[in-house]
Amino acid sequence: KKGSAFGSTRRGIAYAYSDKYRKKTLRLGDLLHLDEERTQNRLHMILDSKNMELAGCYHQEKMSYDALFHWCEAQAAKFAPYICDVGAFLQQAHDSGKRIVLEAQLGAMRDIDYGIFPFTSSSNTLAAYAPLGAGIPNCKLDHVVGVLKAYSTCVGEGPFTAEWFGEEAEQLRVAGVEYGAATGRPRRVGPFDCVASRYGLTCQGADKIALTKLDVLSSMKEIPVITGYTLDGVQVPSFDPLSDLDRVKPVVTMLPGWNKDISGCKSWDELPKEAKAYVEFLEKQLGHEIQFVST
Repeated sequence: KKGSAFGSTRRGIAYAYSDKYRKKTLRLGDLLHLDEERTQNRLHMILDSKNMELAGCYHQEKMSYDALFHWCEAQAAKFAPYICDVGAFLQQAHDSGKRIVLEAQLGAMRDIDYGIFPFTSSSNTLAAYAPLGAGIPNCKLDHVVGVLKAYSTCVGEGPFTAEWFGEEAEQLRVAGVEYGAATGRPRRVGPFDCVASRYGLTCQGADKIALTKLDVLSSMKEIPVITGYTLDGVQVPSFDPLSDLDRVKPVVTMLPGWNKDISGCKSWDELPKEAKAYVEFLEKQLGHEIQFVST
């Protein structure tokens, strides 16, 4: 991938998903059946395919079947006590009236289908897919909280209309401790983007919003908010992941800052009027109630 990586974490995630869709892999539950002929036949088929790649594409030494089988045995010894039918476990909880919370890792812009392709994750990151991934496809979500920072961040490559550079960006990055959780790389940062956020909230089917890290903006005398896009001087009506996002320009609205540390605020009433006005402005722009504000 030298020179053309899409902000990869270099953990092999994309290759694992690729194997899933090519049917060149075992499922975790197959580790419980390593002694069965069907599983061993699949291992042989997978190994033949992988060795063609290792030798032909990457000029690496081929792996032996015995080495692969012993590796699988070692994984089975570690994980077998924890392997169960998760769908049945969660279905029983659901049917008995228990509440189930599913938490996402990435936002809509990194969804493999609805994000800014190819600068995406290798999986679906939207709320609608959560029951599928959890093993309870017949259960419907009854509440979706869209989690948004009070400013914009981006991990990896690809278009990022809100991006700041230089000292301004570094101050925001340091204040928000914006460094990649998996890689430690500095995140790209910028002002809150209402255009991209409206698209993301629509994709997620969010009914309420949690606005996080509001206190990170405390030192700014004026706070910019992106309220629109233009392309070649013409207003862009909405966010379109298929449009020329590298060339769109942000339309910025400036709001007064509060110039006061609010990290200790525990209630809405404790916030300065400028901080409340900022939250209320975002509510109107997004057309959603901000149910939670965190500092």
